[in-house]
Amino acid sequence: MEESSVESNRELINNARKEGKGAMLKAFVKLSGPGWLQSAITLGGGSLANALYLGVLGGLAFLWLQPIAMILGVVMLSAIGYVTLSTGEKPFAAIKNHVNPVLAWGWIIATLLANCVWSMPQFNLATAAIRQNLMPGTFGEGAMSAGASQTIICLVIAAIAVTFIWSYDSGSKGVKIFDWMLKAVVGMVVISFFGVVVKMAGTGDGLPWKQIFSGFVPNLSLLSQPAASFDGELAAVAANMRDFWTGLIVAQQRDVMIGAAASAVGINMTFLLPYSMLKRGWDKDFRGMAIFDLSTGLFIPFLLVTSCIVIVASTQFHVKPAPGLLGEKDANGQVIQPAGGLLTQYKGLATKRLAQEHGAEAISALSADKLDEMIAALPLADRRMSAMLVKRDAGQLAQSLAPLTGKTVANAIFGFGVAGMAVSTIIVLMLINGFVICEIANKPMHGLTYKLGAMMPLIGIIGPFVWGQAKARFWLAVPTSVFGMVLLPIAYFSFFLLMNSKSLLGNNMPTGGKRIAWNTAMLVAAGLASFGSFYALWAKLQWTGIWILVGFITLAVVVHFTRKKTA
Repeated sequence: MEESSVESNRELINNARKEGKGAMLKAFVKLSGPGWLQSAITLGGGSLANALYLGVLGGLAFLWLQPIAMILGVVMLSAIGYVTLSTGEKPFAAIKNHVNPVLAWGWIIATLLANCVWSMPQFNLATAAIRQNLMPGTFGEGAMSAGASQTIICLVIAAIAVTFIWSYDSGSKGVKIFDWMLKAVVGMVVISFFGVVVKMAGTGDGLPWKQIFSGFVPNLSLLSQPAASFDGELAAVAANMRDFWTGLIVAQQRDVMIGAAASAVGINMTFLLPYSMLKRGWDKDFRGMAIFDLSTGLFIPFLLVTSCIVIVASTQFHVKPAPGLLGEKDANGQVIQPAGGLLTQYKGLATKRLAQEHGAEAISALSADKLDEMIAALPLADRRMSAMLVKRDAGQLAQSLAPLTGKTVANAIFGFGVAGMAVSTIIVLMLINGFVICEIANKPMHGLTYKLGAMMPLIGIIGPFVWGQAKARFWLAVPTSVFGMVLLPIAYFSFFLLMNSKSLLGNNMPTGGKRIAWNTAMLVAAGLASFGSFYALWAKLQWTGIWILVGFITLAVVVHFTRKKTA
């Protein structure tokens, strides 16, 4: 950013600091930017999908999870901002020179991988929202082939994203335009989902506000047992099948809990924040501004959107079989047809239940017709459990709200909300990747290298063609979030060590009570991220994942002591 612009911003802050809190608040609001960038990436497919499934699986009991994960994330991001603005040094070089080069390269490579992997569910969600909610008459089933509609939508999204990226690279005016456009997108997302909750609160019996407020109280027992609202349904299942359903629910809850925590603050966000601040020319005079920016531009929109999605999903789906899977009829006596993709999921869950009783080999040998007969003959309690645990998406959520808001409004709200979240995330993933490639190549954070690096996440265009509706497009964002959680501790511990590096921070290193407070909060955040990472590795890769982790730590330790000997 041009020197004159940076100096005028610095003067604005310093003058406001002399005038008092009101003037400071006004100046901070005017200059906010990096926090809104963080908001644009965190309010993406991961937050949407995980909030949706938190509501479906745990109901209102999971309202606490994402806000607490974000509070811990804001702590870490504030520390990252403090280190970067105090030193003016690029974090990749700081970690490499003052902590450990293995952690530095692990952080930057993990960020690059996360950017490319994360882009896939975003393209998936955006195409699904446009085809199902916004423009079904033009791009939906029956109007155009899936391949043609997905290709057109993906190319348009890519063109929009490239336009945003080019504007960001055009100097201070481009950065300012970029900030305002992203603020508008984030605002649209917040209004979309908040509007649904307001509408529900004023319809019929309204919302169960007592349960909603109690849902913000942490409940770690959900890591090992189903939400209490499943008790009645599990009691109706035969005693010898109860453990099967309990285990299935708990496994899904754990995945979603870890995915939700990871999508609150991903490893690529830890890269975006410091480099977006450096791009603006910020330094130690902007440290208070950075914390305010994260608290308002990041935390408040995230809290509102994710809480609203959990509330809506819980009200519409929790402990409720998906319509049409149990042979229900509508008011006219016609059999309800299940939403696309849900029947396949329902049969898959019911088949797992049969395999538990009769053995997987015996069930796999059955013909399709015989398997359907056995599924139909299952006790109602088991069929209800199967119909409850299918993975709904925003299309089904919009349909379920149609009686409250009208079909057009429901589709518009969720279409704009979902598409806005996905497209803004794609843009910011591209922005981050431009920074990443520039750092790897040791080039300035602009120009051709930046633009070429920013193009890499467009590989996500393959997402809609690889993962179809039957494979639950929205659910794809959950395992992607788990992948992000595996990588997150690399960043957290790297910046914890930087915060305690006298050689880097010098007189800017916190002392006394401030140092104890920073370290305590950062260790809590890093410790919980490490727990999530360890669990995700064990759940997905078993001992292979643990050995990969051990190998990485061993390499970091060996390099550390080798450097000390040669220093």
